[in-house]
Amino acid sequence: MQLIVFSFLLIVLLGAFFLCFPFSSRFPGSAKFIDSLFTATSATCVTGLSVFDTFTGWTLFGQIVILFLIQLGGLGMVTFTTATTLLLRKKLDLKELQLAKEHTNGEVLNIKSLVKTILVCTFLFEAVGALILSIRFVPQFGLRGIFSSIFMSISSYCNAGFDVLGFLQPSEGSLTFYKTDALVSLTLSFLTIFGGLGFMVMLDLWSFLLKRVKNKDKSARLHVHSIIVIVATLMLLIFSTVAFIVLEYDGTLKNLNFLEKLIAAFFYSASIRTAGFFSVPIAAQKVLTKIVTMVFMFIGASPSSTGGGIKTTTVAVLLMTCVCILKGKEDPTIFRHRVAKFTIYKALTILVSFLFLYLLFSFVISIIERGTPFLDISYEVISALSTTGLSTGITSSLSSISKFLICLAIFTGRVGPISLILAITIKKHKRGVDKILPDSKIIVG
Repeated sequence: MQLIVFSFLLIVLLGAFFLCFPFSSRFPGSAKFIDSLFTATSATCVTGLSVFDTFTGWTLFGQIVILFLIQLGGLGMVTFTTATTLLLRKKLDLKELQLAKEHTNGEVLNIKSLVKTILVCTFLFEAVGALILSIRFVPQFGLRGIFSSIFMSISSYCNAGFDVLGFLQPSEGSLTFYKTDALVSLTLSFLTIFGGLGFMVMLDLWSFLLKRVKNKDKSARLHVHSIIVIVATLMLLIFSTVAFIVLEYDGTLKNLNFLEKLIAAFFYSASIRTAGFFSVPIAAQKVLTKIVTMVFMFIGASPSSTGGGIKTTTVAVLLMTCVCILKGKEDPTIFRHRVAKFTIYKALTILVSFLFLYLLFSFVISIIERGTPFLDISYEVISALSTTGLSTGITSSLSSISKFLICLAIFTGRVGPISLILAITIKKHKRGVDKILPDSKIIVG
């Protein structure tokens, strides 16, 4: 657990160090340390919040550093070190196996196959995405379009939210230039969606397709976890797309025809749960739209993915628990499978932890940033904790203390849930824990 946390911290500090070089930023001299630290934290934790635009603020060297941090942060340092060890030694010792298992939520006996699948799947999706994006970017930007395609593909699949297209429409947001472009919008959307499903789901889907198509095995089934993730993701995508069209029909989507509205809404719905891209101005959105967006950011992506939030499975477990309690059932079930009580306890702990952190950071920053609307601060904090990266535009105007607190929120959102889950699943034998204790009669509700 400590190695996983400190590996992210080490990457952040190294990234901040390289971004502090005078040739990393486009501004006279070198970038401020707090700005370099903020950017490195946001990139490593695949968030996307930034104090200034990636293209106009950082040189090509700085952009490459950011891209490297995104790739490392998206896959995780443990995945890279495990893969390197497998390539060099072809063998993992017991500690390395256990660490890789904890980081990927995999099985020890299958960890080699899992790590290889993660790397192959990631690089394959990123390569295909870059090729498709180059169809649009290379004719527009020439050789610069190759780098832009690679950067945007990696950033999208890793759910990072950084882009290098700031020279297009810097005042509104670079991707507003492509809000009606189906090729760019849909490519980035599907890269984000697949990156947010989780490596375990991708592995299960691949295994399922091989058994069904290649081996003609009709008995092959997806794991319950994969079914929950896929169903939850589809429901969230549909609901958020419809909600955004309804809420912003006469707002930020006013000047678009229905097909263009649908493309823009789908792109926004794919991004708001963790990617952080936007093709319509966020500051111009209605208050209700911002609140709904905050809810989706809070939910986030799925476990073992490049995304953040409390995760789709956490919400599914808690919702089904509530439904079963209302029906008078003692044991919650999902798709005819009983949910273990310990899983419910972990899901509830994650929810309460995120709510507590959200309230803590929001209130502290609101005290520091007097005069800034609380809704904008709450939006920023939830975006940081869920590693989404959307902002109403207040990031650059925050004080150094508030920027550091947002950095801390980003880092906590990326490694906190992992550390929390690992901490509560470590079983330590203590004297007296096996004793049978009397039930307490506590009235709730």
